[in-house]
Amino acid sequence: MSQTPNQPEFAHYQPGEYAAEHLRITPTTLSDGRDFFYLDDEPEYVNGSRTRVLDDPRDLDYRFAPHLNAEGVEVKYAAPQMRRDPLTGDWIPMATARMNRPITAGAGATAKGNPLAARKPGDPYQDGEVPDTDYDVVVFENRFPSMVQVPGVPNEVRYVDGNPLWQERPAAGRCEVICFDSDENGLPADLPVERLRTVVEAWAFRTAELSAIDGIEQVFPFENHGEEIGVSLAHPHGQIYAYPFIAPKLETELQHTQAYFERTGGNLLRDLMHAEIDAGERVIMRNHSWVAYVPAAARWPLEVHVQPLRDGILTLDQLNDAERWDLAQMYSTLLRRGNRFFDKGDGKGMDLPYIAAWHQAPVRDARRENYRLNLQFFSFRRAANKIKYLAGSESGMAAWVSDTTPELIAQRFHELGPVDIAD
Repeated sequence: MSQTPNQPEFAHYQPGEYAAEHLRITPTTLSDGRDFFYLDDEPEYVNGSRTRVLDDPRDLDYRFAPHLNAEGVEVKYAAPQMRRDPLTGDWIPMATARMNRPITAGAGATAKGNPLAARKPGDPYQDGEVPDTDYDVVVFENRFPSMVQVPGVPNEVRYVDGNPLWQERPAAGRCEVICFDSDENGLPADLPVERLRTVVEAWAFRTAELSAIDGIEQVFPFENHGEEIGVSLAHPHGQIYAYPFIAPKLETELQHTQAYFERTGGNLLRDLMHAEIDAGERVIMRNHSWVAYVPAAARWPLEVHVQPLRDGILTLDQLNDAERWDLAQMYSTLLRRGNRFFDKGDGKGMDLPYIAAWHQAPVRDARRENYRLNLQFFSFRRAANKIKYLAGSESGMAAWVSDTTPELIAQRFHELGPVDIAD
């Protein structure tokens, strides 16, 4: 396999043939010490005839430096902490610094500029995170993380008020932002498949590297899209959380997949996928490597699960080149059809609010071998002018009540395009 000249090497990420020839990853460090990566797919940057700006022009304090409080007293960096709920066993990260993060979307907007946009020379807002005036895809550590590993802070369990009922320890994870494109007014659904292929590579790259960090138990790439979802920055972007614990949703799934394996010797996610394929009615898309279906027990008004057809894939970095291309195609098609799902009467659809959540096998837990990579895509919009609110039963008891049926969701998707989307 030939390598792009001067393509940097990483300790755990290994590019496939396409990425080695047609993508370039350029690392740098922001002025406060955070990691930053350009992922370029434009040939002039890939071949090195043009280079990205690496120096952050801002004069930011070191991210973990002490600071002065309102009384002018120097205080240490407020490292995020997490406490364990004795009733559920869930770890709850608590990060007071996030109260100060900029918000550019919605009625509560606090910032005029967009920190995720490329730098604009002469613009009065110059606190953007991207040093260059253009980019393809970038990934960087969140400036206001809910979890972060702070040098010199021991990852030890303490007890709130000295009572062993309440465990507390540092929220020693990592939070990253991934920007899909430099057009701050664009939509992920409008991006070309080639750009989404770069996004897929970014997911694989960061999964490989983050999984190797000491203390990380789960790597979770996800995308929140739409003001109704609560997105605070209006820009096509997603996030990647590296948890120092297994998140409750995945823990529940691992309990069921492991119990299924011990009872039957099978893989529950694989068998669910094949059962949906055999039933046929709820399968909404399929190409050479992936299948998308509305699960038989869907709870959201619009819900789609996506799985790779090949067995043995636990995480995104295990996908081969063909599977990464097919994923980019399927994700693009899913986003575009999602935007047409609800009809406002003009036939144009709408910008669908959604969450796209990558469920990957845990990093170290032995149950990982009986799990399987899958994407869970959903929206709480239940009509063009209605939202499903999580009220007493859902929020209070996690007892879901669906407003539709999986078959009706699938039927609507079938109206929007063919099941077979393979090139």
